[in-house]
Amino acid sequence: MTNNSGVDPNAGPQPGQLKRTLTLPLLVLYGVGVTIGAGIFALIGEILAVSGNQAPLAFLVAGAIAGVTGLSYMQLVRRFPRAGGEAVYVTHALGDGLGRVAGFGVVVTGTISSAVVSLAFGGYLRSLTGLPTIVGALVIIAVVAVIASFGVRESVLLAAGVTLIEVGTLVVVALFGLPKLIDAPLVSTVFSAGQDGFTSPILAGSVIAFFAFIGFEDIANMAEETVDPRRTAPRAIAWTLGISIVVYLLLACIAVVLPERAAIVDSDAPMATLFEAVSGRGSDVVATVASLAMTNGILVQIVMASRVLYGMAGEGLLPAPLAPLGQVHASRRTPIRATIAVCCVVAVLVSLVPLSQLARITSLVTLGVFSLVNLALFVLGRRENGELSPWRYVALFGMVLTVSLGAWELWSIVSPG
Repeated sequence: MTNNSGVDPNAGPQPGQLKRTLTLPLLVLYGVGVTIGAGIFALIGEILAVSGNQAPLAFLVAGAIAGVTGLSYMQLVRRFPRAGGEAVYVTHALGDGLGRVAGFGVVVTGTISSAVVSLAFGGYLRSLTGLPTIVGALVIIAVVAVIASFGVRESVLLAAGVTLIEVGTLVVVALFGLPKLIDAPLVSTVFSAGQDGFTSPILAGSVIAFFAFIGFEDIANMAEETVDPRRTAPRAIAWTLGISIVVYLLLACIAVVLPERAAIVDSDAPMATLFEAVSGRGSDVVATVASLAMTNGILVQIVMASRVLYGMAGEGLLPAPLAPLGQVHASRRTPIRATIAVCCVVAVLVSLVPLSQLARITSLVTLGVFSLVNLALFVLGRRENGELSPWRYVALFGMVLTVSLGAWELWSIVSPG
């Protein structure tokens, strides 16, 4: 079977094409690495502060919202197994203009996220070595640029290794905390709505928790480097979301039953504080893993953003001066020009732009992209009588959810107080 460009997506690489080396385990580790990244090491405290005993429900609601959009991605990547992901889907459904909006939206989120995480890494490095934060951030960007340019298999293998360390650390924290769940009387209240119902602590917490699930969609942009992408990519998205939900729920349940919950909320390193509370041991290892998670987050975001630019160039969605970003290195089979371009933009952001509000702006852009992807599936499902048709109402529901969540987040930014 061939795609719309006449190329068999399961065939071996041709000159000028990306190399297919990613199998299901590697793609799942890539997805988990970008989803369960540095965010959960910091977000757990903020969600506890907002949702209290209902923090696990906040994660569950957020996971359900992400899961609906995940279903849309699973259907679309099966139909269009191409680099460029969102830009390709939206272009085919809604035209070139909105396709460009979706594609550049993904690139913007990837580059800004990389800049934010790079600065966080630079701050951590400064605390250890005294090196200025910006210098540390630029160093890690340069290192990641070399790794990402070398080869997708090497990049994903490195990301997979760090992912195993990240998730392994979270599993260790959870294992230390399980006895707390067995004895705690608060467990019975965890999955109840509470006196304020869902609209206050749970919904407010789910808005924050939703961003801990962002990342699964990056799997779609790796389709042209995936073996049997129509089968592998949707399964990888499902596994990534499932693993993320289980890990977040378990950690949130443990956090809400601890007497030290206030210390976790007030901590600058809440996951490290959580580990100290459940184990009675020092948290240096957890803090170090958090820094590795930052490195992993930078790598996978840069890899993703460069693939989107490559895919947009292939679809003719970039201006003529940017068309060379669609070229692939002859021996490495990676989009090196697109990778370098992304890294340069990240470096500029790190050096010149204040980033305090950019993380929230990134979240809004991501929700906008999710809304366009859901709309694309709805339109394609209505237009055609094929395999996408039964999923159009799921896509419509996903669009309502993501638009509503985006409106809630926008209101929280612009409303006074």
